[in-house]
This record gives sequence, structure tokens and C-alpha cells, in this order.
Amino acid sequence: METPLANFLASGVLALGPKLGPLLWQLPATLPFDAGVLGDFLALLPRTTTEAAALAQRHDGKLAGDRVHATTDADRRLRHALEFRSESFCTDEAFALLREHGVACVLADTAGRWPRADVDTADFRYVRLHGDSELYTSGYSDAALDAWADRCRAWSEAGQDAFVYFDNDAKGFAPHDAESLLARLRPSRLPA
Repeated sequence: METPLANFLASGVLALGPKLGPLLWQLPATLPFDAGVLGDFLALLPRTTTEAAALAQRHDGKLAGDRVHATTDADRRLRHALEFRSESFCTDEAFALLREHGVACVLADTAGRWPRADVDTADFRYVRLHGDSELYTSGYSDAALDAWADRCRAWSEAGQDAFVYFDNDAKGFAPHDAESLLARLRPSRLPA
């Protein structure tokens, strides 16, 4: 796992500098839960940009020249989120591993296609909204966006950052739904 992770980290991620947010790790539905494999992977994840740069230095020959960015301009905290698509990950053991490593369990809204694990495993929340009723192609209703805004407010009040990513882009809903959610979260809309 180390070389592919080093290659990824050397591919330009660190060039984002202070704009680098949580790193999302998405697993295919065909990959079942294996405590040893997951534990080894989570232990390998760098927790700071300095650690990430050190790991990036160990990239292999697939990256060379100007395709390599294996340095950081400052030592910043890195956060990680895991989106799994196999129901076999919905276990106390898997959630305990995520919690042990401070990795957020992604809350994925996938119109019922993949597991919807709403489990708090880190000091932040990461939500992927793939479509309310139809995967990738349906938009979110006002009621659904109001409900997500309420969830985001509750997480914030509990001291957690919330990162919400709309992936319902097949028909162009994602940017509009994101703007609508942001409008609901602006301070002027919060109750007094």
C-alpha cells in the first residue's frame, strides 16, 4: 500500500497548500472489510503535510520530473475520510478502527445503492450526496436540503466541522444544490 499512497501524495495534492481539505478514500463495493488490511492502511495515512511530504518522497518511477510535487510549504494537519461501498464494513470493528485512527466514516446518500453509515468516528463529518432518489441524477428537494442543513448545524454545534460534497452531477444538480445548502447555512438563516 505504501508505494501507491506515496505516488498519490507526490502527484500534486500537497501543492494545494492551505486549501487542502480532508482526503477522501473511496473503496469499491467489491472490496470486503478486512480488519488487518484496513488497520494497516489507516496506520499508514500521514497526519500532517510534513509526514505526507516524507511519504511522497518514496514515490516510484511512475512519477517523474514536473509531475512530482513532494514538498509542503508548511506543517499542517491532515484529515482523512473513508467511503466504503461494501455492507461488510458496517460493523462495530470497522467503526472502532476508523475511530482509533481519527478517520471520518463518510455518510453517503446514494439513493439506497450502497450502505448509508451514519457513524461518528472523527472530529469532523464528511457527507457525500450522490442523489436523493436516483443515483447521480436526481436533485435534492427543499425539504431534503433543509434536513441536511439541520444536520450540519447540529454537527457544528457539537464542535465538528462538516464537509458536504454533492456528486449528483449527471444532470447538473450538484452546484445548484450546493448553493442552496450554503444559503440555508448562512448566519442570517439561523434561529435567534
